[in-house]
Amino acid sequence: MSNIKFIYFVLAYLAILVGLSIYLGKKEVKTSDDFLTANRSLSLPILIGTLLATWVGGGTVTGSANFIYTRGPVAGILEVLGPPAGILILYFLASRIRSIEGYTVPEILEIRYGSTARTISAICIIIAYVGIASNQFKGCGYIISLATGIDINGATLLSAIVITFLSASGGMYAIAYSDFVSALLMVIGFMIAIPFAVHSVGGFNSMIAQLPAEKATITGGLTWPQMLGYILPSFFLILGDQNMYQRFGSAKDAETAKKSNIGFFISEVLVCVLTILLVTVGIVLVPNLEQADTIVFVMAMEYLPFVIGGIVIATSVAFMITTGDSFLLSASTNVIEDIWARFSKKDATDQKELKYTRWTIAILAAVAYIFGMYFPSILKMQNYAYTMYGAAITPALLAALTWKRANKYGGLASIIVGGGMTILWDVVLKQPMDLNSSFISVPAAIITLVVVSLLTPEPKKETLIRIFGENN
Repeated sequence: MSNIKFIYFVLAYLAILVGLSIYLGKKEVKTSDDFLTANRSLSLPILIGTLLATWVGGGTVTGSANFIYTRGPVAGILEVLGPPAGILILYFLASRIRSIEGYTVPEILEIRYGSTARTISAICIIIAYVGIASNQFKGCGYIISLATGIDINGATLLSAIVITFLSASGGMYAIAYSDFVSALLMVIGFMIAIPFAVHSVGGFNSMIAQLPAEKATITGGLTWPQMLGYILPSFFLILGDQNMYQRFGSAKDAETAKKSNIGFFISEVLVCVLTILLVTVGIVLVPNLEQADTIVFVMAMEYLPFVIGGIVIATSVAFMITTGDSFLLSASTNVIEDIWARFSKKDATDQKELKYTRWTIAILAAVAYIFGMYFPSILKMQNYAYTMYGAAITPALLAALTWKRANKYGGLASIIVGGGMTILWDVVLKQPMDLNSSFISVPAAIITLVVVSLLTPEPKKETLIRIFGENN
């Protein structure tokens, strides 16, 4: 199914991203704070764009597209409900997150739960983010392979190299501005593409009428517990996602951080709707596609006008790249700020820290590439990584920001139980009863946090002041 002509769109867009990254890296990145938070200067439009592009990556245009194609559009609507619901909750937390002015989620956890919680949570985040970065490597590799005929392994390696370079060169400055451009072009490209796609199957009503019966059901043949196993991981991830928190911390002020969630919510819902529509057309036009992960790109190459299809492919590649480089940057920040900086010599210069951060990005990228070989399915990789993060980090983090009774004993116990139960259920036991571990690990983490916190001493007042202010 190779269609070499589309590679020129991909190469042109990659050249733009690389050029922008090099330019911003040289012009704006002077310190580690510039590299990690863009000197806390991001405006509202840029912030909305980077939030959207960071979240909508391979997980949407390959993983979720696979689910929609396999299970149908109604089940697809349910599958994508998690992130918008999480964004609405983040709206009420964004300004508080910005006011803390930390680099990482483990920094926030340390304020409430102590240094041990910071170290353990950093390890859990690194594991999850390496998995998500691997997800983007493979998704981007699929597209390059489709467009050029390059072997999938070689294409995945090429995508990993590009993503790693972009992350290591310009840091948050480059990522945020390239995210904004990619988000804008993708939304415009998809909005132009949908009328052509729907028209090709005779209109909306005709499209619905041609759906196979098994793909017109509410859950697409899944039980409700299985359906929730697809909804909950992304919901819990976005609520505690360090990428979101790092971007709120990069906003020019607390009000900008809060307002960005409105634009993020609208654009996320829009992209989900457009993706569902495009894939639904694909169900009708390409009913027996062997590799469901590629349905968006098959539609772009075979059934859309050349220019429109090229834009969809190029921006889809860009979304995977910008998501991948974001997760690599965040994971490397955890390694440097939460582990290396705390246990190394305290006299390390800022420039040395910046150098080590870039080298860490390269090392984590290599691990992510190897990790992807053990997860043949992007969707399975996505759900495992999301659940690891959502169970180990999100309950303790939300409690740290909202529940004054949560203490260091409950928070630490919650992190250990959530991460441990995810590994036990998914890796050791291989998902008994075909249930996602979020059904086990998240409730276990929440119960552990509440019970242990209530049975142990209350947190100190000075600890609460750092999170909730003087009038807590």
